[in-house]
Amino acid sequence: MRVETKLFLFMVPFFIVVGTVYGFMVHWQEPVGFLGIWLVAALAAMIGLYLWYTGRRVGFRPEDRTDGEIHEGAGEQGFFSPWSWWPVTLALACAAAMLGMAVGWWIVFIGVFLAVIGLVGWVFEYSRGDHAH
Repeated sequence: MRVETKLFLFMVPFFIVVGTVYGFMVHWQEPVGFLGIWLVAALAAMIGLYLWYTGRRVGFRPEDRTDGEIHEGAGEQGFFSPWSWWPVTLALACAAAMLGMAVGWWIVFIGVFLAVIGLVGWVFEYSRGDHAH
């Protein structure tokens, strides 16, 4: 994860500089532009630090080494629930919450309520047996 970590962490100073230059160019009159660019820098820093932390915990992957072979990365990559409908429920709930921010705030409450149900269902999906949802 060294390449990904460097990619995201090297973007942080770039976005900070670009956001500051943009702020000077608009005389700090447009609060969304430079603040949005600074928030992109913060998001890149969060992703880069997460990748750095995970890379230290996991160790070197075959693609991080110059002598790594393709077959070293073969095998199981993780556990993914193949028949789960909870991610779809959670996605629709988040879409309803975003729609509520654009149309009416009362829809946000419905979206948050559905998101809580979807998140709890997804987290506890395998706690009651095989596909008991």
